[in-house]
Amino acid sequence: MVTTVVWGTGNVGRAAIRAVDAHPALELTAVLVHDPAKVGKDAGELAGVGALGVAATDDIDAVLAASPRAIVYAASGDVRFDDALADIVRAVGTGAVVVTPALYPLYDQRNAPPELRDPVLAAIKEGGGSLFVSGVDPGWGNDVLPLLISGLGTDVDVVRCQEIFDYSTYEQPDSVRYLVGMGQPMDYDPPMLMPGVPSMVWGGQVRLIARGLGVEVTELRETLDRRPLEKTVTTRTMGEFEEGTQGAVRFEVQGIVDGEPRIVIEHVTRIHSACAPDWPVPPSGDGAHRVIVEGRPRIEVTVEATDEGENRSAGGNATAVGRLVGAIDWLAAAEPGLYDALDVPLRPAAGKLGRRRS
Repeated sequence: MVTTVVWGTGNVGRAAIRAVDAHPALELTAVLVHDPAKVGKDAGELAGVGALGVAATDDIDAVLAASPRAIVYAASGDVRFDDALADIVRAVGTGAVVVTPALYPLYDQRNAPPELRDPVLAAIKEGGGSLFVSGVDPGWGNDVLPLLISGLGTDVDVVRCQEIFDYSTYEQPDSVRYLVGMGQPMDYDPPMLMPGVPSMVWGGQVRLIARGLGVEVTELRETLDRRPLEKTVTTRTMGEFEEGTQGAVRFEVQGIVDGEPRIVIEHVTRIHSACAPDWPVPPSGDGAHRVIVEGRPRIEVTVEATDEGENRSAGGNATAVGRLVGAIDWLAAAEPGLYDALDVPLRPAAGKLGRRRS
């Protein structure tokens, strides 16, 4: 059994606890929390399942001193990137296999800036650990899934990946309101949408697809469109969003191959379904991930996931966690290193069919 720690118990961490507990090759040995109110609580209580016999702690030093074989780093890196990087470098330096969605620039680790990549490589060399960074979007929705689907085509002209989501189901108000700008005046400049930022976050996914297809991306281009709410709306999880404020965002990161946009990652994000009804919508519910391969034949695949009471954002988080946690035993058996999505196979749920541990 691979002794495994879950570090963080928010939207991703809850799913990670459940995934580690369900994996037949992993043993949950510790859960790290930041909130003092969570210290001492059973991990299963925090994850919404039955008692697991593992009490949450905020003693990072003690947990790392126990030399766990693997760590799921589920704390956010969106608004605390430097702290997340420092935590992850420290964890890798103990010799642990670390999996996380927190560091966008390391999704495409081969092209990550040296100031981010070098500390990780130094920690791997010193401690013998490994790091795999992935998620859903960015993540499997625009690396392994489009590459798999592209293999069904005779001729491939364009590969397009879409995330189409109602962000009122995404229970991170700071990210939704301030990073993405939902509910802000239309003259507000959301940090996530500033020129160059979408390419920083999703450009690595474009390059991963290109590497898998054996082509060279010579340029990244961005498009952006924003729409105001035509009336005030009230959401279940994040309260009111006023008429005239930002209600929908649509952007693309285009990978240019031979002068044409051949690899496109597109986001269509709303705070309410009434905004921008002419833009693409999911087949049902509040969100989906879609891959479209334009060519012969034309292929379209849409993935919808739900968890925690039919919540689509929670479903997306759970699939990201499934990708990461499902890689742990493979990484534990592999050589120490810094891995990306094209290195780590997406594996079947062996040993899980019809079996629930809690």
